[in-house]
Amino acid sequence: MTSYTEQEIVELCLKNDRRGQKLLFDKYAKAMFNLSYRISNDYDLASDILQEGFIEVFRSLKGFRAESTLGAWIKTIMVRTTLRRVKKENNFDTLDVKIHDKVIEWQNHLDYQDLENAIRSLPYGYRAVFLLVEKEGYKHKEVAEMLGISEGTSKSQLWNAKKLLQKKLKVYRYERN
Repeated sequence: MTSYTEQEIVELCLKNDRRGQKLLFDKYAKAMFNLSYRISNDYDLASDILQEGFIEVFRSLKGFRAESTLGAWIKTIMVRTTLRRVKKENNFDTLDVKIHDKVIEWQNHLDYQDLENAIRSLPYGYRAVFLLVEKEGYKHKEVAEMLGISEGTSKSQLWNAKKLLQKKLKVYRYERN
């Protein structure tokens, strides 16, 4: 099969060409599934979200203005789709505590699998904020808008997620020794 540029793939998709849609889906599906799975912590739900998100991508493609990369635009749609689907759980703790931006010391020589398991075990609200800020690079203001929470709640969720991760990782390390 001939290689297509991203622009050619977009043009095919805009014509409702199934080849173009498959090419676009195949190019981004794995990364978008992983993103949805990390946030939702549910394999089946992430599969549904992937399909729903790409339907939204194809419906909205005519509005893509290339102000960012196509991948970043798709990622934004997938994050919003994921958050919308899991938001009904609404597991956000609102705290009236002043949270200071201080670094939490992580243990040296973390095992990747321990970290993944610890992140997956976080309550949804903590996990969503942690992944959006620390992994995906969103600012607290953006996360707050996406999740429908205050910026302060986003900050406290992140701080609490880090503290809980720290405790969980100490337990994992203790169990291993």
